[in-house]
Amino acid sequence: MLLGSFRDILAEYYLYLKVFHIVSIITWMAMLFYLPRLFVYHAEQYENAGFRSVVELQEKRLYYAIGYPAMIAVLVSGSLITLALPGIMTSGGWIHAKFTLVLLLLVYHFLCGFYRKKLLESCYKSGRFFRIFNEIPTLFMLIIVYLVVLKPF
Repeated sequence: MLLGSFRDILAEYYLYLKVFHIVSIITWMAMLFYLPRLFVYHAEQYENAGFRSVVELQEKRLYYAIGYPAMIAVLVSGSLITLALPGIMTSGGWIHAKFTLVLLLLVYHFLCGFYRKKLLESCYKSGRFFRIFNEIPTLFMLIIVYLVVLKPF
């Protein structure tokens, strides 16, 4: 009974939740796109201590002040949207594929945190590695948008 009334409230505010979710996604994805780009510069300019201190501060602020809150907002708003739409989990395989890709983006997010900390200690990955690593969230984003809009299966 309590869940039913909660779903009614969520359904009433569904469009607002959706707006918040989309804005949160944009913010999180911006961090996931830009932080690895900073890693490229960090790796390529590792011997330049002055540059390194600036980029390390940028990485920390981007990861903790923007990335974490946006990630949490995506997960909370996405969960609330899922609760507001009780039939969504049986609407097709696309939703399960989307959730799988979101979980992989979470892994990517925490991997960015791992690399950020590793770059504070040493430069054991090349700028080229981080250029390739930087493409992963773009690929996932394209697939997720395709799945959500076209619902192919």
